[in-house]
Amino acid sequence: MSGPGTPGAPLRALVVDDEALARDELRLLLEESGAVTVVGEAANAVEALSAIARERPEVLFLDVQMPAVDGFQLLGMIDDALLPEVVFVTAYDQFALRAFDENAADYLLKPVAAERLAQTLERLKRRLPAAGRPALASAPIARVPCRGPRSIKLVNTADIELARSTLSGVYVVTAQGEFATDLTLGVLEARAGLLRCHKQHLVNAGAIDEVKLEEGSTATLITRSRHAVPVSRRHLPDVRARLGI
Repeated sequence: MSGPGTPGAPLRALVVDDEALARDELRLLLEESGAVTVVGEAANAVEALSAIARERPEVLFLDVQMPAVDGFQLLGMIDDALLPEVVFVTAYDQFALRAFDENAADYLLKPVAAERLAQTLERLKRRLPAAGRPALASAPIARVPCRGPRSIKLVNTADIELARSTLSGVYVVTAQGEFATDLTLGVLEARAGLLRCHKQHLVNAGAIDEVKLEEGSTATLITRSRHAVPVSRRHLPDVRARLGI
């Protein structure tokens, strides 16, 4: 049976664009090509992160200019293991050079022409599996997009006191409350400057107010808003080194 990555099988693609008409037009062109199966669409970064984790697309057709979090910023929020090939889609050709600087597979100018799209699909077939992580996808994250009621809440990384993973998802915690995000702990650790203190917890070293050392080479961190964060035996040496204690 054919599947993702199978020679001759259609490429699994996700279309990300905040304009519904642009998504519809590109989806139609991709489906008419016969070389692509559109496994999902997203109108913003939060929807895109969720769809990437759920659908595991091989190719991301990504609009550059989107509100709150643009296409380049979105790349830095995708876990390494989930990052697909990237084709930037933009109405402005000044983004083309930057797209190639980021090791993107290609870029398409709006309105997308069928002939130009065919060239992109041929290039994708030659590159898959992915040829390497775009450079910008490892850039530091300054704000974490979180799911709000019919909105995207952008949480400054400096305001985050801790992040935790539960059965219901990943949450970042600030003095104002906790917020659900589709970023993984691995991404938050690598690109948001948070310190790993437990398999399921990260902490902002600058937000630690107190360290309670406990028996068994474990500890509990108390943040400035009095949140308690566990430290496992495995991660205690790193925490102590980071804090200089």
